[in-house]
Amino acid sequence: MDDIRIRRLREALEAFERGDESPDISGEGTDEIARLGAALGRFVRHHHRCSRESEAIFQVTERINAGLVLEEVLEFVYDAFRAIIPYDRMGFAALEEDGETVRAVWAKSDTVELQLERGFSAPLRGSSLEDLLRSNRPRIISDLEAYQARHPDSESTRKILKEGIRSSLTCPLVTRGKPVGFLFFSSREREAYDGEHVQVFRRIAGQVAATIERSRLYERLLELSRTKDRFLGMAAHDLRHPLTVIKGNLGLLMGGAFGEAPEIPGKAFERMDRACRSMLAIIDDLLDVHAIESGRVDLCPKRMDLRAFLEEAFETWFDLAEGRGMVLKMRAPPSLPAVEADPGRLRQVLDNLLSNALKYSHPGAEITLGAAESPDKAAVQFSVEDSGQGIAAEEIPRVFQDFGRTSNRPTNGERSTGLGLAISRRIVESHGGTIWVESEFGRGSTFTFSLPLGGPSGSGDPSVRS
Repeated sequence: MDDIRIRRLREALEAFERGDESPDISGEGTDEIARLGAALGRFVRHHHRCSRESEAIFQVTERINAGLVLEEVLEFVYDAFRAIIPYDRMGFAALEEDGETVRAVWAKSDTVELQLERGFSAPLRGSSLEDLLRSNRPRIISDLEAYQARHPDSESTRKILKEGIRSSLTCPLVTRGKPVGFLFFSSREREAYDGEHVQVFRRIAGQVAATIERSRLYERLLELSRTKDRFLGMAAHDLRHPLTVIKGNLGLLMGGAFGEAPEIPGKAFERMDRACRSMLAIIDDLLDVHAIESGRVDLCPKRMDLRAFLEEAFETWFDLAEGRGMVLKMRAPPSLPAVEADPGRLRQVLDNLLSNALKYSHPGAEITLGAAESPDKAAVQFSVEDSGQGIAAEEIPRVFQDFGRTSNRPTNGERSTGLGLAISRRIVESHGGTIWVESEFGRGSTFTFSLPLGGPSGSGDPSVRS
């Protein structure tokens, strides 16, 4: 009899080996053979469950890897995970760039009206989610009503209870040591989750976190591209057209189309025409998409007479300052060391700093254009000092960033793309120099940039001083 039972177990295992998913493995009786049969039966069932989970996990990774944008990836996760984890609702909350805030960015449910919607945020510090990130282990709450009773201040728990949710599985997402956020699986049933669900998710957590982070970065790139296009379009519309009109009329005046104008010196026409050409060239640079995206600035350096360079800039801006009721002064020694630099790009930086000084100063303000050797004789430092509005200390770090506007407003209603100082920073760094600002709110600012006497030698990071 025992031989027959052993033979049946052997035949059942051979059927299992051939792919039979439900071989007849009997565990009847109480002797060792029966216990062996019962153990083999549990093994076969466990194997089949693991096989189904592995297949489901493979399908999950295959589907989510096909997505690019975050919404699409999370929709794939929502559909694919049903085979391995039970839920009536799923949500994703992202850890924001400051690392201090968790914000709900996506949620979906087939059965309930969402109360905890995208946009809801809470501080990470001191929360239970902070502990989850630290341990990088999923958390099961089997009874959310009991949890709410113990944590009555938890607004997120209160909201999700209104949706009829009674248990949850919260899964931290970490990729390459970097926290990304959390996936929340929620059920209307109490005690819907156990250790097996935790183990299943941990097998795929790294892949899910990496895919979600990739999709967030992709969306960030798309948003940056849209922002760039929007501002470049504004620059083209707001700057190119009026400058073209001004330059065209200057050409007509210089050609005598409106008769002689002896009271206006010819040099004034020439300076205005030169300024228009220079500004149009700057706009062309701003509209060069490749240059903006790459952050590289092409240079045509040559040996420069800095005193003559400063005097030309001073003459151009002196009349403009006077016309706005301001005083422009120059502070520089009679001679300055020659440097190897691109005159057009250098003038672009200087014009931007002088333009900002006029733009953010009130009538009666004093503006000083300066230049001198650095104390260590290794560089020349250029400065534009004004007695204007100044910059709030907390806003100083962003003045050289792309579109890094401050709360200050131009005194004459001018418009600005917020790109000028960012472009200036790139130009100075491409010469191997640095640029910074010293400012006191309400008392004015001094923008300074330095160029090495050895000529362009690389790029450095801008330093911001206050």
